[in-house]
Order: sequence, then structure tokens, then C-alpha cells
Amino acid sequence: MPDIDIDFANRDIVLSKLQHRVAKLETGKKHNTGIYTTEVPHNPVDNLATIDYKTAEERGYFKLDFLNVSIYKDVRDEAHLTELMEREPLWELLTHKEFSNQLFHVAGHNTLLKEMEPKSLEQLAACLAMIRPAKRNLVGQP
Repeated sequence: MPDIDIDFANRDIVLSKLQHRVAKLETGKKHNTGIYTTEVPHNPVDNLATIDYKTAEERGYFKLDFLNVSIYKDVRDEAHLTELMEREPLWELLTHKEFSNQLFHVAGHNTLLKEMEPKSLEQLAACLAMIRPAKRNLVGQP
């Protein structure tokens, strides 16, 4: 199944308007971002799924990840977002630990960022892929 992530400035606003069930991790704890917008076995008291998200996927349930991306709170409108997207980032900032540790997906991966030194969106996507456990063995290979 595909992994669908949807970014929001404040996911709680959307979740308050949407009937949903909260996904559960294999540890039995609440999944920080995962929800189901369809019925899934759940505890009616806390709305938490009674099966972990991997088991749920095996049974055909479809999980969505609603992410809080707080930077969006500073985006004024669609034109402002387009303007920001068209700016070339200061890519070298990613190699500075004090900067990269403030970023959602790359925090704690400064060694990899220093090694790969991404200078484009495609190269950053490659770094993000390498962070995933299934791809770590590719780090350092040509």
C-alpha cells in the first residue's frame, strides 16, 4: 500500500472536522501522525485502533499520516507559497548540525547530510531515502 503523508500547519484543526480513528504502533502506543478515515477495529473510549498499523494494512485498512509542519503557519497565501518555492535554498545550511537538527525529516542525520551535501531537491530526496532503514546500506555507494 502507498504511504500517504499530508502536511498541515495545524493538523488538529482538520482532525476536529473529520471523523477518524487513531492508528496504533506495534508497541501498542498511539501513532503520532497516523489516522484512519474509515472504520477500523478500535477502542470506543480513546478512539485508538486495537490493531497496530502493520496488521491493519495487512487486513486492507488504509492509513493516512497527517503531519504538523509548523512552517506553514508563516505562509500567507498560495502566491506567497509559490514565491517561497521558487527561491533557491541555501543548501549548505543542511550541513550545519545546529540548522539541520531543527528540520522535521533530517534532524539527527547531520553525518549523512555532510557526506551527501545535497544541492538540489533531487539530491535532498536521495538523502531522505537513505535515512529510511531499508536504504541505509546504500550510504557511501556510488
